[in-house]
Amino acid sequence: MLMRRLTPENGKADLAEAYAYPPCLDRPWVRANMVASADGAATWEGRSGGLGGDADRHLFLYLRGLADVILVGAGTVRAEGYGPARPHPSWEGLRTGRPETPAIAIVSRSLDLDFTAPIFTEAAPDARTIVLTVRDADPDRLRAAREHAEVIQLGRAGCDFASAFERLAGMGHRRVLCEGGPHLLAQVAAAGMLDELCLTVSPVLASGNAPRVLDGTVLPPAARLRLAHVIEDSDDAGFLFLRYVRSR
Repeated sequence: MLMRRLTPENGKADLAEAYAYPPCLDRPWVRANMVASADGAATWEGRSGGLGGDADRHLFLYLRGLADVILVGAGTVRAEGYGPARPHPSWEGLRTGRPETPAIAIVSRSLDLDFTAPIFTEAAPDARTIVLTVRDADPDRLRAAREHAEVIQLGRAGCDFASAFERLAGMGHRRVLCEGGPHLLAQVAAAGMLDELCLTVSPVLASGNAPRVLDGTVLPPAARLRLAHVIEDSDDAGFLFLRYVRSR
C-alpha cells in the first residue's frame, strides 16, 4: 500500500518512523485510532468498518503491530465482531522481544460479554484477553469472566482509567492503542489520559445522527492538539491520515 506524506515534508511515508511510540517509555502512552467521514460521522450503518478502505485497513493493522495492548469498549466488541489480534506480514521486526500479538483489553461495566466467542477462546496464551470492569460487578458474571480472561477491577461508577493504564503498564503494556468506540474514547480523553489521536478522514458524506469520534462526555476544557503529520492515500482513493499529539 503506497502512501505519501504531505506534512511536515512531501515524500513516501515510512510508517515505522511516522507512527513510532516515544522511546524508553516510563509511563503508559495512550494512542487512539479512529475513522470519520468527511462530515464527521464515526460510523456508517452502526459500524466504523463501513467508512474504511484498503489503506485505512493497512494502517489499522500496522498500528496494532506497534501496540502492546488494544483497548476497546464492550459495545464495539459486539458491534464489530471483534476477535483476538492475529499476526500480520507487515509486523515483521515490529514485535521483537514481545508476544507475537498484542492483547485485547475490553472495558465493560456490566460484563455483558459472550465468553464463548473467539476473542476469549482463541486468544494466544501470552496475549490473553483482559477485561476491565468495576469493583461491584455482578458476582456471577465476574466469575465467568475470570474463567476466560484476565480481570482487572477498578472504580465503582465507571472505569478509573488512570489506574487502569498503570495496571496495564505493570503487565508490560505501556504502548496502548484505543480503538474505541466513541463513548469509550470520550471517557479516556475526559480522564486526561489520551496522548495522541490517529484520525483517518474517509472521503464520504454520511449525514444522519452518527456519533463523532468522541461522543457522550464533555471535556472541560477542550484539549489542545498538535498536528504531527498528514499522510494521503497515493492510490487516489481520497483518504487522509492525520496524527495529532496532545499539547501538555
